Amino acid sequence: MIPPQEASARRREIEDKLKQEEETLSFIRDSLEKSDQLTKNMVSILSSFESRLMKLENSIIPVHKQTENLQRLQENVEKTLSCLDHVISYYHVASDTEKIIREGPTGRLEEYLGSMAKIQKAVEYFQDNSPDSPELNKVKLLFERGKESLESEFRSLMTRHSKVVSPVLILDLISGEDELEVQEEVPLEHLPEGVLQDVIRISRWLVEYGRNQDFMNVYYQIRSSQLDRSIKGLKEHFRKSSSSSGVPYSPAIPNKRKDTPTKKPIKRPGTIRKAQNLLKQYSQHGLDGKKGGSNLIPLEGRDDALDVETDAYIHCASAFVKLAQSEYQLLMDVIPEHHQKKTFDSLIQDALDGLMLEGENIVSAARKAIIRHDFSAVLTVFPILRHLKQTKPEFDQVLQGTAASTKNKLPGLITSMETVGAKALEDFADNIKNDPDKEYNMPKDGTVHELTSNAILFLQQLLDFQETAGAMLASQETSSSATSYSSEFSKRLLSTYICKVLGNLQLNLLSKSKVYEDPALSAIFLHNNYNYILKALEKSELIQLVAVTQKTAERSYREHIEQQIQTYQRSWLKVTDYIAEKNLPVFQPGVKLRDKERQMIKERFKGFNDGLEELCKIQKAWAIPDMEQRDKIRQAQKNIVRETYGAFLHRYGSVPFTKNPEKYIKYRVEQVGDMIDRLFDTSA
Repeated sequence: MIPPQEASARRREIEDKLKQEEETLSFIRDSLEKSDQLTKNMVSILSSFESRLMKLENSIIPVHKQTENLQRLQENVEKTLSCLDHVISYYHVASDTEKIIREGPTGRLEEYLGSMAKIQKAVEYFQDNSPDSPELNKVKLLFERGKESLESEFRSLMTRHSKVVSPVLILDLISGEDELEVQEEVPLEHLPEGVLQDVIRISRWLVEYGRNQDFMNVYYQIRSSQLDRSIKGLKEHFRKSSSSSGVPYSPAIPNKRKDTPTKKPIKRPGTIRKAQNLLKQYSQHGLDGKKGGSNLIPLEGRDDALDVETDAYIHCASAFVKLAQSEYQLLMDVIPEHHQKKTFDSLIQDALDGLMLEGENIVSAARKAIIRHDFSAVLTVFPILRHLKQTKPEFDQVLQGTAASTKNKLPGLITSMETVGAKALEDFADNIKNDPDKEYNMPKDGTVHELTSNAILFLQQLLDFQETAGAMLASQETSSSATSYSSEFSKRLLSTYICKVLGNLQLNLLSKSKVYEDPALSAIFLHNNYNYILKALEKSELIQLVAVTQKTAERSYREHIEQQIQTYQRSWLKVTDYIAEKNLPVFQPGVKLRDKERQMIKERFKGFNDGLEELCKIQKAWAIPDMEQRDKIRQAQKNIVRETYGAFLHRYGSVPFTKNPEKYIKYRVEQVGDMIDRLFDTSA
């Protein structure tokens, strides 16, 4: 059992704790009551705030909506005012820009194009919004007037600033092709830079806004005229200058660079001048034939007209290529891309047609020359044809993209020239063969016939144009190989042709030689002509060209020459036969001659003297132009006659066959030699 004190203490303890708990419980109750009261107060406040907030919202939202509507209305008003200002501005465009449009774009293109842009927008506005408005017609008329002014400005700029390219500048441009070192390219400023930029801006505006292509016609017409005039100016410059100063050339822009070397003149093509110079060389060695005519027009003695025309045409052909290239570069900046080829085709037509027409005139003149056997005129075709074929790749490149009819013009001209050239070669060979044997045309001294000199000069001229002449001959071949002939094939054709001409010439000379009644003169004539031919062949490359198909030609001519010398020497037999030992009387020394023997010796002396005098008189008027051959023939004949006459004189000079020995013994041996030394020398 728990003691009473302890239980009492425990009870008091419990009571104290209970009292504390009650106090705590009471505190909690009070706190809960306060909390409930606060909650009620808060709920009441929140309810009141919510009520007030709802009242505020109900008041503010209508105001906000009204304000928003007002702002929207204000924006609409501002936009409307802005649109009205914009629209109203279109109504003022005509009045604002009319003065500028009326005064034109000259000197203020930028401002003018700005005004045209405003007018363009006004036209678009009225077309979309008020197509029946009178303002539309007003701005349309203003736009058309402005477009016409731009077209006029385009024409004016092109006309005023497009200049003909000077001949000197063209020659400087062409001469650059022949320079060994790369030189600074010669600039061609067709239009000043500022003008060019204005022209480009106008052209772009006309294409984009003007919907107009007429300016392209204006462009090609003006540039075509300048191109044509530039080439014609070069031709005229050539004609005026060539006769006095050779190639008309002086460097363009001479002070362009101090270290720029002076460019060389363009090489002139091979023409009849070279052949004539060769003829002069031959004449110095006694090979020139001046007597004896033929139905061929002589090649020598012609003036420089053909050379000048030929050189001028060749330079004009090169000038066309260079200037056309330059024109295309200019055109690419001004003309829209899809119109460039067509415009360029139109632009070059006049100059190209002029070049082709002149070429056809050369062909026509060559045909007429063939008819009258003037083959020197035909020779102008050769350098021109060679140059055109060499230049054809550049022509093809320049004309790329043009119409087929334009591209075919040069090939057509080349074909015409090849045809007429081949015809000339054929007719020349036929004329050499068929040249008539006219007695009054034969050289009376037996020198070289004009037919021979003409033939050699013509063949000599072909050396400068071997490929060209070979191509002419090949173009007439019907065999399949001719369509793709090689240089070797062409060379063999030309060799065959030259051999044919020489063969025809030889046959004709044989026929002509029969015109002479004296066989000795006939032999001298053939000797002179054969010797002239051989020396001419040897002094040029003709002998190598002949050797391509005729290896023994040189030996054959030497044999012919020797044969004619032997024929000539037989003319002296009637002189030497009088004193030949086989025809002399036989007698015993110291035995008195009988009258018959004395008479026979007299006849021998007289026959020799008369024959010697007659031959020397006749043959003195004959000619052997080649000094070497002349001396050779004289010496050979002198040796024969002196030996025979010396033996005869030694045997009968002291024989008393006459009382007047000086009547029959008229010449000493040395005198006979001197007389023969004066043969073939009309000046002696």
